[in-house]
Amino acid sequence: MKKKLPWILLFLFVLEAALALRPRKEREYHTIAFGRLPVLLDGRIQPLDSVARNALLQIRGNQAVPLEGNGGGGKVWGEWSAIKDQRPLEERKWWQFHKHPKKLKPSDWIAELMFKPEQADERYVFLIHHPELLGELKLDGKGVEHSGLRYFTFSEIRPVLPTIGGHAKQLHESGKNASLQTPLERQVLKLFNAVTIYQRLRRNIRPDTSSNWSAEIAEFQKKIAPGLAAWRAREAGRAYETNVFEDFTRALEPIDEMANLSYALVIPPAKPETDRKGWVNLGASLLDSIRAGELHPAVPYFAAMADGYRQGKAEDFNKAVADYRLWLGSRLGMEVDKASKEYFFNTLQPFYRAMLIYLTAFLLGCAHWFNLSEWLRKSAVYLIGFAWIIHTVGLIFRMVLEGRPPVTNLYSSAIFIGWGTVILGLLLERIYLGGIGAVVAAITGFVTQIIAHNLALGGDTMVMLEAVLDTNFWLATHVVIITLGYSATFVAGFLAMIYILRGVFTRGLTGETGKALSRMVYGITCFATLFSFTGTVLGGIWADQSWGRFWGWDPKENGALMIVLWCAIILHARWGGLVRDRGIMNLAVFGNIVTSFSWFGVNMLGVGLHSYGFMDAAFKWLSVFIASQLVIIGFGLIPMRHWMSFQDRVPPGSNPGGAEPAPRPVGAAA
Repeated sequence: MKKKLPWILLFLFVLEAALALRPRKEREYHTIAFGRLPVLLDGRIQPLDSVARNALLQIRGNQAVPLEGNGGGGKVWGEWSAIKDQRPLEERKWWQFHKHPKKLKPSDWIAELMFKPEQADERYVFLIHHPELLGELKLDGKGVEHSGLRYFTFSEIRPVLPTIGGHAKQLHESGKNASLQTPLERQVLKLFNAVTIYQRLRRNIRPDTSSNWSAEIAEFQKKIAPGLAAWRAREAGRAYETNVFEDFTRALEPIDEMANLSYALVIPPAKPETDRKGWVNLGASLLDSIRAGELHPAVPYFAAMADGYRQGKAEDFNKAVADYRLWLGSRLGMEVDKASKEYFFNTLQPFYRAMLIYLTAFLLGCAHWFNLSEWLRKSAVYLIGFAWIIHTVGLIFRMVLEGRPPVTNLYSSAIFIGWGTVILGLLLERIYLGGIGAVVAAITGFVTQIIAHNLALGGDTMVMLEAVLDTNFWLATHVVIITLGYSATFVAGFLAMIYILRGVFTRGLTGETGKALSRMVYGITCFATLFSFTGTVLGGIWADQSWGRFWGWDPKENGALMIVLWCAIILHARWGGLVRDRGIMNLAVFGNIVTSFSWFGVNMLGVGLHSYGFMDAAFKWLSVFIASQLVIIGFGLIPMRHWMSFQDRVPPGSNPGGAEPAPRPVGAAA
């Protein structure tokens, strides 16, 4: 039976992934089709679903909105079911209160926010957890707590919006560098950004004051001619009809507000054959209709969506979505297809699924070390292989969506580094067995996915690059090669951590295992040196072509050089006999510090030509990681006679200076 267990575990995870490929069924309101509609935001075409997901990550920290607010069932959930079923709450049966999911999907949430903002305002979407900020805003006693975090509705924070805006304005005017801001100041700016995104999204398709958007647009079109005549007469100093002029300006106010505040550009270019990037927001399109003398064909579709959703007419909403998609597909079929593919990628969530499988494999690999059951090791290896396949599919999918090589920003570098480390770990496991390579592959795959998830909290991870970086050739050579060098140094470092921790705290570091780990670290360090050096040279050539100099002592360039030099130090120390197994392990662990600082450090400094993708939160986690590596190095410096794996091999009073004892024969009693 144990021989079948690895295959059974693999089958279960494959089945779960296969079920995720099934197309989601539309509910009464076709919000899935709505979420697949393409828009332009941050310089790239993306579906409304991506807009919603990235907005929720910045506002709430995750991609789903609880209907009930605090994790339990209740009135709001029942109200949502009643709304979806178009029957009054009091007419619903008890079992019908549980007909729909407990959480709003991103497409559901953005439709509700755009078309029924008063309902969306009661959702617990704003994350505020700094106690001093809560006291400053007088929000104590409000909101709900879930998993140790506190969430608030827009209705609850609406009264304190002037206070939030005032604090944010003072911080912007002070010109204080982000790296010097206090945690409270960073929380204020984060909350201000979240509120701004929220308010801009709710004005994306209709004004807040609209009750029948289609009729109001038609009425506005009728007011254009007389209103312009009155405006021109007033400007020329001639007599004009005051009521006509005032009526026209009142109609312009909400439209002008939409033109200035809308978040995503939803109206496609009028002439896509000559300008496929000429998207505008709906408010700007209505203002353009004043000059053009006609309404853009896309505007009535969006107005019909708004009215159908707002008035509870699901058929009208669904028809407007389907008709608009059909009309848009005849003009911008490539963009419609790209948005649909990205929507599928969003719902598949390949990196999240891979992360969970890596974690499961890591636990199985660690369990193997305790009882040496072969089925545990095989299960871990099989799961890592499957997770790597999902990881690879996600990586390729992103490359197709972006039309770029795999590494374009910090987020994609984390994804790619994880991908590279898993390959190296599986190769080591194939050569040496014993579960060491499997554990390294699983833990590095899991950790890099966690890093990528936290980087995604800053917003869209597929944004267009700065002009100097917008070069596919160099992204596919310099960036990919040097990122593989990063992967290799981390693999060497994690192998060294296993050596030290197993040696100090367990009796499982046999002589054969120790020598195998030493050979692994040495070989991978050679690999890391080659790729880091080659990638650094290619980066210099790119810099010479882009900036006119091969080397400028930029912080990122210095970091890349530090990695090369540190790898060279490890190799020379080994070749010169300055260190043995334990010494090379401590040096490799310190290599984790050097590499992590080179990877993130330049973005913390906020200076230099490579300072892109800045993330304030990374400083805390980088500091924690560096501290953990220093602690492990401290364990590695303990004289080996005190290591559990060597206590029965070192006579009392011997081993002066911590010299390494002779390895215990394989199979010797612990």
